[in-house]
Amino acid sequence: MNSVRVSNELGAGHPRSTAFSVIVVTVVSFIISIIAAIIVICLREVISYAFTEGEAVAAAVSDLCPLLALTLLLNGIQPVLSGVAVGCGWQTLVAYINVGCYYAVGVPLGSLLGFYFKLGAKGIWLGMIGGTVMQTLILIWITFQTDWTKEVEEATKRLSKWDKKEPTLKD
Repeated sequence: MNSVRVSNELGAGHPRSTAFSVIVVTVVSFIISIIAAIIVICLREVISYAFTEGEAVAAAVSDLCPLLALTLLLNGIQPVLSGVAVGCGWQTLVAYINVGCYYAVGVPLGSLLGFYFKLGAKGIWLGMIGGTVMQTLILIWITFQTDWTKEVEEATKRLSKWDKKEPTLKD
């Protein structure tokens, strides 16, 4: 939804509104993610019993809950910033960042931690978190370095490209 808001504000020629909406959606999403992460941490000893009665499974879930909480935090911000980038028309850039972070960083790091260092599921998950951290940091840097006035100009150019009247059958 944030990609629609960003693209609408850019298309309307409102750089300050665009920047403001990016900040608001990022902060709100981060706050919601913090609340969800705190709930997971607070309920880590009992959360698995909604799905199983096994003590071993409950202990494993409790052990992995801090990683879940961290994942919730990152996945509260990263998709928002990806949506902002898509709203700016940077789909190709976002795709390269996604592929690079997950397949060049996350999967190799997860494989190394999970299998070579014998951390198992925790290591694989930590590797993927590493890829997500990298992706989130890159998107934060790109988003908050953006010149929104310039982006409005770029959006105007793209809109004018498609605004040309083509002859219709009625003409």
